Amino acid sequence: MLRDVILSFCTFSSSQCGSPPISPRENAPGGGHAPGGGHAPGGVKDTVPDLLMKQHQDKVVMENELNPEFRVAYRTCSRMDGGTPSPCCRSAHQGFQGSIKNSPQDFVVTEIDVHGQLVNSPETLGEPVRNDAEIRELPHKDKIRANPTEETPPSDDVGLNDGEALSRDSFDLSVILSCSVMKNLEQFASMVQGCSEMQKNSEMSLGAFLDKPQRAVVHSTVKYNYPFLMTVTNREEILVREDPDFRELSGLVSVEEAEDFFRFTDAKVPGSTFSFLPDDVKEHRTSVHHFISRRFGKLMETKSFVTQGGTAITVRLRERGRPVRKRTAADREEKEIYTGFTLRKENLETLEAISYMAAVLGVLPSDFSYAGIKDKRAVTYQSMVVKKISPERLLEKTNMFQRKGIQVSKVRSVSEPLRLGRLAGNRFDLVIRDLKPHRCSSVDLEVLVKEAVENVKTRGFVNSYGPQRFGSGQKVQADQVGLALLKEDMNTALRLFLSPEEGDDLENKAKQHFHQTGNAKESLALMPPHKARERLMLRALHRYGGGPEGSGQAWLSLPHGMRVFYLHAYCSRIWNEAASFRLRTLGPSPVRGDLVVRAAEEETHASQVHVVTAAEEQDGVFSLEQVVLPMPGNSVKYPENALGSWYKERLEWDGLGSCRFRIPSLKLNVPGCYRPLLSHPRNVSYSLHTEVDTPDTGACRTSLELSFNLNTSCYATVCLREIMKCDP
Repeated sequence: MLRDVILSFCTFSSSQCGSPPISPRENAPGGGHAPGGGHAPGGVKDTVPDLLMKQHQDKVVMENELNPEFRVAYRTCSRMDGGTPSPCCRSAHQGFQGSIKNSPQDFVVTEIDVHGQLVNSPETLGEPVRNDAEIRELPHKDKIRANPTEETPPSDDVGLNDGEALSRDSFDLSVILSCSVMKNLEQFASMVQGCSEMQKNSEMSLGAFLDKPQRAVVHSTVKYNYPFLMTVTNREEILVREDPDFRELSGLVSVEEAEDFFRFTDAKVPGSTFSFLPDDVKEHRTSVHHFISRRFGKLMETKSFVTQGGTAITVRLRERGRPVRKRTAADREEKEIYTGFTLRKENLETLEAISYMAAVLGVLPSDFSYAGIKDKRAVTYQSMVVKKISPERLLEKTNMFQRKGIQVSKVRSVSEPLRLGRLAGNRFDLVIRDLKPHRCSSVDLEVLVKEAVENVKTRGFVNSYGPQRFGSGQKVQADQVGLALLKEDMNTALRLFLSPEEGDDLENKAKQHFHQTGNAKESLALMPPHKARERLMLRALHRYGGGPEGSGQAWLSLPHGMRVFYLHAYCSRIWNEAASFRLRTLGPSPVRGDLVVRAAEEETHASQVHVVTAAEEQDGVFSLEQVVLPMPGNSVKYPENALGSWYKERLEWDGLGSCRFRIPSLKLNVPGCYRPLLSHPRNVSYSLHTEVDTPDTGACRTSLELSFNLNTSCYATVCLREIMKCDP
């Protein structure tokens, strides 16, 4: 009975309270299987409810240890909706109730480029990016980097995938292959790994592909995901069979080395090299030399080098009949084609749209570049650049794009790709339906709306991260996964990542099967083809087995941008709580020890973040609009007042008191950044509309059309919460 009460409370608190520590359970019964078994790391005894209950127990212990000031401040950080702490409001108006996103057309997001133009406006001409000198002339940035060499991706109202970097291994074959073919390919790959003599000579068909570039993508991506397979073209049909060269090499080196080597050979990156692990047995090295010379002699050359770990073989791509010459800018312009365009999508994730377009065009998703990710449940417009595709070829495929709800316009040649964060902000055109006063209000609705909108125009809102940064409505949120990763507890992070939600859809059935059985292979077969991240993780678990090594390899199977997203989600959670603490305890004006950005230095980086002195506090030199709060990281400085102490104690609460915000094993680094405490909507316009709901009763429904601009990384839903005084 008590356990059920705790579990019930804990499930609630996991979405309603701050992220408590995730305690590792290294010695849980039911240990993982050896590599190849593909079972869950650490067994499956630690279910998600177990982890959440442990989190609650740790929360109670740590809350009792907090000093009274911090304890009260933390408890005031209650959530208004399953993801974001409720910060102090900037204005005292009453607000109103209403609903958003009743249809995608009710939530239109249009990117504002670095010229200050809407990307879908006819007058937006020229290239979608500027050079560094022009970028420095832009107005105030919402994030000030702690390290100017680090990219800090934007995060407008865009869903969970802030700044996700696409890479070769994120390409989703299911965009091209049907579900049945994908399933057959998985089964065929497993059969080949079974090694029976009959299976060695078997093959399967992936179907016919009329477009040559599309065939090239299929060949390359199959080889990347299944290095032990080879693909051949018979007229327009692609056949898959076992690669005998892989089998031979895997008898000389480890399977993992063979897989990485064949990915290297398929990539054919100019000037690249590949090194095998050190091997002091000369006969082994000789066999590897002979194999590569016999199979790849015209393309590659090998040499042995003595390293600290022993003698290792390094493979280098041969130059084709001419001496090595450094590529010039003219060479790059000759070989690289970039086409810019405006993408319109409806009810579609940005990365899903990119994967589909890449499949149609016969390129990789990583050939697309963009300034930011946009919301799924919306109509969105954003700039994009695609590499290797001419404007003419892009326009040829517009009919195929439209089948997926994708439209392209303003297609033109450009000279370089886009970069994350290279935008001035976003324009939001929203419809809030079914407007009603809050229960306690007798004020006319029109008066309430006018007061609310005008207040927020003047005073702004607390610049919190919105619930979609963490995964609103989910049992396990992104910041909890990020906390486990920062503790380098890969097993717990993996179990949380693969936690099932409520529902009987295919994804949840696959996750439930994994948590019940720990069998990655069977769970992979159940996982829908479009769930690329989950499939990459399960495939790695099946390949490397359970335990710490398997969990680490599972995380490494995700692209870098996907891995670092979870760390950023945790840091965003801390920032939200810090903002609430700052306003509740230190008041509405800058005080001694606050961090500010001087007006003349707003577009610069962290070296010009200034600490407010006692004299500056007394003279009122700075405004609250100039105050910035650090996102935790290894290159930021913290406020030199009670807020700085709060950061220290809050991180210690989560077991990160000595965290360096680096995870070398996952190649992750979080330098941190500075985010303005407040933000203001710009170019605000609004109008009320009333329509008769039912002619018989005369009942009316009121809606609000509201438009405004926000800086990059600001959330429209957070602005709406300040206007409405409730969660929209």
